[in-house]
Amino acid sequence: MSRFRHARRLPFAVAATLLLAACASAPRPAAAPQPQQPAPAAASHQIAASGTLDSAVANLASASGSLVSGRVVLVPAAGGVRVRGQVGGLVRNGAHGLQLHERGDCSAVDARSAGRYFDPLATTRQDGAVGSDPGRIVAGPDGVASVDLLLRGAVLGGGAGNDIVGRSLLVLGATPGAISARVACGVVTAGE
Repeated sequence: MSRFRHARRLPFAVAATLLLAACASAPRPAAAPQPQQPAPAAASHQIAASGTLDSAVANLASASGSLVSGRVVLVPAAGGVRVRGQVGGLVRNGAHGLQLHERGDCSAVDARSAGRYFDPLATTRQDGAVGSDPGRIVAGPDGVASVDLLLRGAVLGGGAGNDIVGRSLLVLGATPGAISARVACGVVTAGE
């Protein structure tokens, strides 16, 4: 009786083997063409000598659970963009960093959505801060820092590679164990 069962299964096994062999030798269908990414605008890779705007602003809001906030005004200056304003809620008598970052997105709780550090002249990732005394701002005994820095090589508006409108300014913390914590973030927008 068991020989009869094996005999009935044999034609199915042969048919299955033939089917698998046919599939393996059949040509594979051509891969669907991948959509091409649009090329960046030509101006985005160029460095401009000047921008198209007279001023911009960044309203700095707290990030990473800090109480840091502030407002800075940006204006064209010889050699770059001058950043002036005040930042409060900082560590008293503490030094903090002010950095420009590649994306104008402060939506993440820790401001990581702003992306990496942005160098207006290189238009690539660099380590460190920008501005005089490398982006360093120092809070007074009241936890408020007056900002007066130059972002070298930056311009306001025009869409060139060194245009900083639409990017983010971040304040970096100075508390022990959180030296590089992103404690405030603001998008650079046109107008004052």
